[in-house]
Amino acid sequence: MSRKSMLPKRLQPMLATLTDAPFDDSNWVFEDKYDGFRMVSEIRGGKVALFSRNGKIISHSYIEVAKALEGVKGDAVIDGELVAIGEDGVSHFQLLQNALRHEAKLLYCAFDLMFMGGEDLRKLPLLERKKRLKAILPRNKLIAFSNHRKGSGKKFFAEAERKRLEGMIAKRADSPYASGSRTADWLKVKTAQRQKVVIAGFTAPRRTRPFFGALVLSVREDGGWRYIGHVGTGFSHQTLEELHGKLVKLKAAKSPFPVKVKDEHVTTWVRPSLVAEVKFAEWTSKGELRQPGYLGLRSDKKATDVTRERPRVRAR
Repeated sequence: MSRKSMLPKRLQPMLATLTDAPFDDSNWVFEDKYDGFRMVSEIRGGKVALFSRNGKIISHSYIEVAKALEGVKGDAVIDGELVAIGEDGVSHFQLLQNALRHEAKLLYCAFDLMFMGGEDLRKLPLLERKKRLKAILPRNKLIAFSNHRKGSGKKFFAEAERKRLEGMIAKRADSPYASGSRTADWLKVKTAQRQKVVIAGFTAPRRTRPFFGALVLSVREDGGWRYIGHVGTGFSHQTLEELHGKLVKLKAAKSPFPVKVKDEHVTTWVRPSLVAEVKFAEWTSKGELRQPGYLGLRSDKKATDVTRERPRVRAR
């Protein structure tokens, strides 16, 4: 098992496809969609390596979680989500921004098992992999097994909405693990619309707000950058300061867009490299975000991979 800074194909996480609505199906199981970021854990000889979705080794950033995973029974490669739990008992992506300052309660939610004791389990059915995963996880307050419900996706989704979770993941019960692939065997249904975006610039501050007024947002389209709106809400004073410090180091001489966008006269352009996540009400007819709110930066995805996420309509 590789310790390189980039995960080999066989250790890359399987990805879920966005779908338009919850459903009931006895051949599927349903899990919470956690509001955190993906983390693959490699346990070998009692030593733990933690990898982000894009292959960066992040063990040094989450030493307590790595230490907890030393209790896994035997060698294994585990797939899961690192989350930060708020006072309401729910995971919140924004809280992960504070995790490195030790201000957040972290939890590693393990939901799949790729390898165990040198054996490749990826061709086994999902429920068999989950059974084996549950058996090897240690009892630790920093580690949780991701439970599932079979068949009743609509009820599960209604509960997710009531608990104000991000959504649910639907998985075909007999599905193999497809490393590095986005397939229709895993589907995600969101309780609110969210979109990963790339920051293309920032506007001058207004009134009493310091540092900047709004962020200029973009996604990748046809080999270039497409403007999808501005976001000016969701920032704390600390976020404004920290984000501004990152953006000024990325200043660019001109806009990355082929057309003019609003507020260009007060915009400082930056190299499109920082990925963030926003929530929003809907897409407009112009292909822009309506009422977006900033949630935080994402370090687990390359800017050039960020495209508009369109839900797959599942056959009823």
